[in-house]
Amino acid sequence: MFMLKFIIRNMFRHKLRLALTVTAVAVAILAFGLLRTLVGLWYLGVERSSANRLVTRNAISLTFSLPISYKDKIRQISGVRSVSYGNFFGGIYIDEKHFFANYAVEPESYLGLYPEIVLTPEQKRAFMADRKGCVVGQKLATTYGWKIGDLITLRGTIFPGQWEFVLRGIYRGADKSVDERALIFQWAYLNEIMKKTIPRRADQVGFYMIGIADAEQAARVALDVDGSFKNSLAETLTETERAFHMGFISMTEAILVIIKIVSYVVIVIIMAVTANTMAMTARERIREFATLKTLGFGNIHIALIVFGESLAICLSGGLLGVLLTFPAANWVETELSQYFPSFSVATETILLDFLLAALVGATAGIFPVWRAATIRIIDGIRRIG
Repeated sequence: MFMLKFIIRNMFRHKLRLALTVTAVAVAILAFGLLRTLVGLWYLGVERSSANRLVTRNAISLTFSLPISYKDKIRQISGVRSVSYGNFFGGIYIDEKHFFANYAVEPESYLGLYPEIVLTPEQKRAFMADRKGCVVGQKLATTYGWKIGDLITLRGTIFPGQWEFVLRGIYRGADKSVDERALIFQWAYLNEIMKKTIPRRADQVGFYMIGIADAEQAARVALDVDGSFKNSLAETLTETERAFHMGFISMTEAILVIIKIVSYVVIVIIMAVTANTMAMTARERIREFATLKTLGFGNIHIALIVFGESLAICLSGGLLGVLLTFPAANWVETELSQYFPSFSVATETILLDFLLAALVGATAGIFPVWRAATIRIIDGIRRIG
């Protein structure tokens, strides 16, 4: 208890220095926590992937299509419970700044495969009954002030032209991880227009979503699906939904690596700043440490005083940084919802914040501890300043 009081009193001897150091550590921990949360968002689609869903696409790449006739053959494969299909539409609302995900899907089977997309029964029926109907997420509807019955026009990129849709439903996610900034419409409407404008692109889909009865049979079902279309004009690649999302993430792996590096560089920088602060503190108190030794304090006591102060300062900054992380994450989720559908700080991130704060404190205190513990009494007492 005596040592704890001694450490706390030493901490507050230079209040301005203490405030600046704690603030610096807090800002570093805050930045680290937000950057790590950002990295976690990249893997959000992977984490919410269902083990009972497979994705089938063209074996060459997603830009190549598959015949709609494949669906009947896929349904006949053992272990397949349901099949849906669709296309990435790539439409733009107003201009490029207002881009959001939009897909053409077969509504009944698609919504059946994705129970996390929550629609009221009335809206679901209205969507299925209207060939030009569409459904959007709650956050997207809030952003643009859309309401049921509104006319939404998208400019096609993959499928050229001006496409008009009638808003028939606004869905909510079953949990916060579900993206509520997407628009889905009926694949039949897309195919109908393609038959009139570009017949060679009609009756083609970009992907198949396959629901399987047993997740443990995923590998076998995937092999059976791809084997069914081997040596055809459009061979397939079937993988789990998780693997499919990981394929997209691998395209931005360099960005993730840079963010991770930056997050740790921030910690290294604050470690150097804290070490310099503690070195200054130890240098100023050399005579005090020598005096304490003359009063019977051993090297262990001196080391504990200096090490404890370094650790206490960094943990205080870490605690402040963690407390600031939550309102900062809430602000990001509220103000930047068009970019981050969810920005929740994971428990693992908080634990890592405290661990790194303790590591910074321990590392920053090593040299000052050694210097204070090894000073000779005579050298410390005759030191001036």
